[in-house]
Amino acid sequence: MNNNDILRRLRYTFDFSDTKMIGVFRHAELAVTRVQLTSWLKKEEESGYIRMPDFEMASFLNGLIIEKRGRQEGDQPVAEKRLNNNIIFRKLKIALNLTADDILIILKLAGVRLSKHELSALFRKQGHQNYRECQDQVLRNFLSGLQSQMRDKAPSAKANKPERTTATAVASSDKPVRKPSAEKRQAADVQFVVDKPAGEKRDAHKHEMKKPALRKSSTDKPAAKKVVTETAAEETVIDTNSVWAKALAKSTKKS
Repeated sequence: MNNNDILRRLRYTFDFSDTKMIGVFRHAELAVTRVQLTSWLKKEEESGYIRMPDFEMASFLNGLIIEKRGRQEGDQPVAEKRLNNNIIFRKLKIALNLTADDILIILKLAGVRLSKHELSALFRKQGHQNYRECQDQVLRNFLSGLQSQMRDKAPSAKANKPERTTATAVASSDKPVRKPSAEKRQAADVQFVVDKPAGEKRDAHKHEMKKPALRKSSTDKPAAKKVVTETAAEETVIDTNSVWAKALAKSTKKS
């Protein structure tokens, strides 16, 4: 793998801005301009691409160790002038404070399975009898698994929101579910009667008007009519005492 590809992957994995990237270089006492950084982050087919030297890449990794774990007392590590995959892999392991189990989990995310013995051989010093050269495929898969763990599968802001309680969740909880009261159940069972059409109403009204009225007996007459009858009787008595009535009575006696 070339240094430009590794720099682009690390920038995306840690979500570093250009200003942050320049600050990481500054941790290792290396001044980098924005123009230099932009040219290193370009791909080979893009215009303005410049191949990143090993010394600048080693300085960035040393600055990443300070960024993630803080500056240690004493002499600071010196950037190497020549890099290989084993050195880059080791510096990333130190920067992120990863154990062997952590690295195996990250490689597993990228579909790579290594034993602890095979992994430890990658971190041996060159010249050791168990030293093993780190291939591009191993380092590339480690960067892919690291990206998947730290960036692609990072929990979003929505995941921190409380879940909405649904009716199904309430029913499945330990709390008793409230049932509707007897009055509500009876009200739910009420059947509504559909009203008759307007034409049927008019026919029914005409039929009622044709029915003969029932004759009421004298006992059913109200008290007000009795008063009228008594008043009429008094008026009859008054008429017999009139002058015309007396004259009529005398003529009747003479005849």
